[in-house]
Parts: sequence; structure tokens; C-alpha cells
Amino acid sequence: MEEALLWSREGKKIRCFLCAYNCLIAEGESGVCKVRVNEKGSLKSKSYGKVIGTKINNIEKMPLYHFFPGAQALFIKSNGNNFDWDEGRTDKIKGDPATPEDVVKMVNKKKIRIIALSGNEPTMFFEFAYKLARVAKRYNIKTVLSTNGYITSEGIKKIGKYLDAVNVKFVGSGDNELYKKYLDAPDSSPIFHALKNFKKHRVFIEITNTIIPHYGDNEDAYRRLTDWVVNNLDSSVPFHLMDFKPNDKLRSVPVPAKTLEHFANEAQRVGLRFPYIHGEVEPEYETTFCYNCMQPMIVRDHGLVSKISLEKDRCPGCGFKLNLVLE
Repeated sequence: MEEALLWSREGKKIRCFLCAYNCLIAEGESGVCKVRVNEKGSLKSKSYGKVIGTKINNIEKMPLYHFFPGAQALFIKSNGNNFDWDEGRTDKIKGDPATPEDVVKMVNKKKIRIIALSGNEPTMFFEFAYKLARVAKRYNIKTVLSTNGYITSEGIKKIGKYLDAVNVKFVGSGDNELYKKYLDAPDSSPIFHALKNFKKHRVFIEITNTIIPHYGDNEDAYRRLTDWVVNNLDSSVPFHLMDFKPNDKLRSVPVPAKTLEHFANEAQRVGLRFPYIHGEVEPEYETTFCYNCMQPMIVRDHGLVSKISLEKDRCPGCGFKLNLVLE
């Protein structure tokens, strides 16, 4: 097993500083993630170099809509989850061995310029992600991250200089009761701290919010989240709304399209310029419009780009600059 980063000894135990759980781990035990283990007084990563799967897909699948729109990325999935959600926590390590150099060679061979760390919780294979992002940077390959946002400021400081973009994912607008009851997370406040730190380290930010009928569709929590994004990040941060997919924790019914449209319209009302809906919706809810003249700049069909009408990162009609990363 690879020695982990971001930890210190406290007597015979180890304090992990990777995520906001800050686990105090006894000899032979693991943190809540099940993949960071105290082995004879050192913290080891069981997930290092274990790649469950790779897949080439459009960057919009992250989702990232304003970062190299229409580009392809190599998506990488590994082990580990600190939330008890979706695939949950498990100590069963799967995957084939790989090195960061192996992944970069694969990307170069496929002539792809983006590596997407996604699946489970990518920050839980932090050491591999960190080394991979460093190697990728040397070859001018972009590294993007999809995360639940529970990473600490120490973790972001370490990897931030090598990350190009991040999608931070909220469940139920960050409602604290939902996080406690269904995700086994103390609260959602660390996610807001992480967003501030990603901004501090100049990582391009997009946000996803999963709406859950009856459990995670609280209007007050949603308003707090959207207000916070406008006031603490920027009104031009792309804001994605997702329908909830049932898992072992919740067997909720699908979110009606009208509900998602309502939330998208509310996001615009409080000042967010680029709210998007994923799923079976009207085309306008997945199109990027010029915020100044409201002409369509990037048209998408089921999340995939079908038409781009830009002059670099500006509207060809009025010259308005959009919040995009294109090079």
C-alpha cells in the first residue's frame, strides 16, 4: 500500500486531514472511507493505483458545460467514498493496477487533452489523483475533478495548483438534516469552505445540486445555496440541477420536469446567470445564452453540444464575455 498524505500522529493513533471527517484512526483500523488505514503507525492508502474503470466521454458528462465545451475526456474511476451514499463505503478494493504515467500515456495515445477524476469519491484516492494531476500538467493535459466537496483546505492547497476545473456536488441543496440522516455526514458546511478554497486556488468551478422529492427539495435550503453562490463565488458560476436517481438509502420518485424548471427559474431570479437542467427538458434549459443579448451561444441536445456560436469566449453579436475556459 502507498503511504498516504495529509496526516499526523496523535499518540498511537493517526489523525487524517484529507476530508472534513478528520478521522482519528487506531492501529489496524481505517477511517470512515475504508481505504485509508493505520498500518503500524503510518497512514496507508489502499486505493492507490487501483483503477476500476476508464471511459472516454464528453466533458459534459461530469457535468462541465463551460470548460472546453464539446471536448472529450478520459474518465477514471477508483475506490473510496466518505459519504454513506450512492455506492457507499466499502473496504473491498477493486480494479487493475496502474501508475499515473500509464494513464497519461493512454491519454496521449488517444489524443485526448483532459483527464476526468470521477466515480465514487475521487478525493478518496487522493495520492494517485495528486500524482496523476502533476504528471498531466507536465504534458499540458487538463485535470478535472467531480467531488462531494468534503475535502479539507489542506487537501485543496496540495492539489489545487494542478487542478484545472471542479464540479462540486450538493445533495438536496446542502440541507443539513438530509446530510446527517442519509449521508452520515455531520453537516454540509465543509462543502462551502471547499468552494471558497477552490476559488482561492483559481480552480474553475461548476456546481451540481441534486433535487430529491420530499427529502431534498426544500425551498429555503435551495434559496440559501443559490444566494451563497452569488454572494461568495460569482453569479456566472454554472449551476446544474439533477433529478435524483434512487439508491439503497432512498427510493424516491422522479422529480417532475416542472419542479426542476421551477428551481432553475428561481436560480435565475436570485442572480445566477447559467442554471442548467439535466434530463428530459425543454432545450432552453441546457443551452448557454449570452447573458447580455440572450442569443444562444452553445446549444446542447441531451447534454451533448450540437452547435457553438462564439468568437473565442465572447458573444459574436454584442461582444459580451462569457465565463468559459476554452484554452
